[in-house]
Amino acid sequence: MAQSVPAGQKWWSGGHSPFHVEYGKLMMWYFLMSDAFTFGAFLISYGTIRFASNSWPDPNKVFNTFPVIGEMRMPLAFVSLMTFILIMSSVTMVLAVGAGHNNDKKGVMKWMFFTILGGLAFLGCQAWEWTHLHGEGAWWGRNPFMNINGSQSSTNFTNFFFTITGFHGFHVFSGVIINIIMLIMTWRGVFERRGHYLMIEKAGLYWHFVDLVWVFVFTSFYLL
Repeated sequence: MAQSVPAGQKWWSGGHSPFHVEYGKLMMWYFLMSDAFTFGAFLISYGTIRFASNSWPDPNKVFNTFPVIGEMRMPLAFVSLMTFILIMSSVTMVLAVGAGHNNDKKGVMKWMFFTILGGLAFLGCQAWEWTHLHGEGAWWGRNPFMNINGSQSSTNFTNFFFTITGFHGFHVFSGVIINIIMLIMTWRGVFERRGHYLMIEKAGLYWHFVDLVWVFVFTSFYLL
């Protein structure tokens, strides 16, 4: 027989959730699943067009520049730096969540600050990359890059690149805004008064998802 929930007590509190997960965290998982389907649809569409084409631009030639270095060609070096920055921001988020579990307000603030800094650095790098590619004539509907076999490339490459990386960049931007709000709430003692830092953990789930998606985007556009 199912246990009754005491009067005034929420069904999702005190372990009464059918999944034994706090309600807000459960809703975050549902949202991330739906978002994963969206990213999956984008990447599957890209992969279908990519491998149905006879040839495709060489990422080592498209993404071979680095800020301030000038004419020196360094294939994939800059995007590797972007990836490192995002992965490190995921590490600092883990440390922020860990500090929250220990009710360490100062620790949460410190590691959330570094997470936000990493997110802003990634967005700055992406803005430079987009600006550089646009300067070379690449944009939606325009593709100046030749295929590996020397043939003229279609605009599918740039259309997918700017759409998918832009969609991911929007998620990073959203995550930065969420993390800033979490930092302000921590600073004001909101979670300290509640006695827990579950909101930091929920923000961490979103941030880790954004980082994980970047691994697939990085592999699809820069390595294949």
